[in-house]
Amino acid sequence: MRFTLNGASTDVDAHPMKRLLDVLREECGLTGTKEGCGEGECGACTVLIDGAPVCSCLVPFAQAEDTAVQTIEGLGDGHPLQQCFMDEVGAQCGICTPGMIMAAVVLDAGASLEEIRVGLAGNLCRCTGYSAIYRAVQAAQGRT
Repeated sequence: MRFTLNGASTDVDAHPMKRLLDVLREECGLTGTKEGCGEGECGACTVLIDGAPVCSCLVPFAQAEDTAVQTIEGLGDGHPLQQCFMDEVGAQCGICTPGMIMAAVVLDAGASLEEIRVGLAGNLCRCTGYSAIYRAVQAAQGRT
């Protein structure tokens, strides 16, 4: 199946009903996308499909055909959100962090705190209490 993965045209031979999460991790070797619950409830596996955040554990691989998929690896190492998550201690255990960042990357640059909260509402964190995550997203707004 052909799709664009992190900006590169990619052809992967995998069962069309395999979860996109598993294809990314097992077939493509991109382990930054995490599995938290496997039920679309926690957001740890969030990736972008055609620019929209989705829980990749709920997406059959067949739905990725002819789309653009972006994972945390596709942001590169120097993305401001990643640095701000480290600076503001928004990342602790690290399970939710890639999904949080992928959900946050699509927020408007001038998003209010309430808009950030709503934008990240589908992503759960058991470590930070969210304040550090919100601070990181707000700090990154001035850097992007």
